[in-house]
Amino acid sequence: GMASSALTASSAGAAFARRASTNRRRRAVAPTTTRAAYGTSSTDATWRENPTNAFGSLINIAKGQREIVQAGTPCLREIAEEVPLSSIDTAKTQELIQEMLSICRGRGVGLAAPQIGVPYRIFVLEDTEEGMSDVSKKDLEAMDRKPFAAKVVINPVVTPVSNLSAAFFEGCLSVQGYRGLVRRYLEVRVTGYGGDGSPVDFVARGWQARIVQHEMDHLNGVLYVDRMDTRTFRRVDKLDEPLPPAHPEFGPAPAVGPLGDGVRRGGGGGGEARGGVQGAEDVEGFLGKKKTPGKKRRSR
Repeated sequence: GMASSALTASSAGAAFARRASTNRRRRAVAPTTTRAAYGTSSTDATWRENPTNAFGSLINIAKGQREIVQAGTPCLREIAEEVPLSSIDTAKTQELIQEMLSICRGRGVGLAAPQIGVPYRIFVLEDTEEGMSDVSKKDLEAMDRKPFAAKVVINPVVTPVSNLSAAFFEGCLSVQGYRGLVRRYLEVRVTGYGGDGSPVDFVARGWQARIVQHEMDHLNGVLYVDRMDTRTFRRVDKLDEPLPPAHPEFGPAPAVGPLGDGVRRGGGGGGEARGGVQGAEDVEGFLGKKKTPGKKRRSR
């Protein structure tokens, strides 16, 4: 009995060794990665598209882009759904990111997925030197607006870093043709996931922080008109008209620029009414107020 048991154990051990060896060989030939992301993301959410993804770009062009939905469309008033982490590197999500970046680059500086009818918590943003070429150096400094490469943020969490804030006019690709004065935090921390599913964690400042807050609002069913000083609401061709004066019911005159005591709803930030609202630029769309001859850009 003892000999028979020992032989059985020896045979079992040999079989286990053979299976282990086979598994090691399989692992050796298995691909080192199974990710299918169309690019790579850095900690600050900067998105670098893979050069080999040109074919995917052609496919997106061939099938056409989705339209930007306008105020009154239900998806703009719904809270978007979180993206399952396991689906970030799927073709569906990657093509969505690619499409959003393409639309953003053609129309403005930021876009959230609900704006093209997709109820996912994704936004993209990018601000280039060419995109701000019509804005004076003085106004760029006032807005703390600097160029930055494309960023993709999935399932974002945005929190203020300080109470410092500023009021500037905002526009929206989903509220075409109008602007309103909105006070936003000057610094916000952004956490979440990049376009390839890797964690992101960075601080957005100045105009970039404004874009982030505007896009984050879209993911929560909020439009800038919900946060604006309603008395400043105007058509885009009226941007240079004077701001309204102080009012006994609605408070002090609204003013463009910084204020240190946080974000407030309505009533503006005090100070005298100003015309010429310098630096009061669009958030999502290009301004198109003073075009450089020969350049053509799409706006609202």
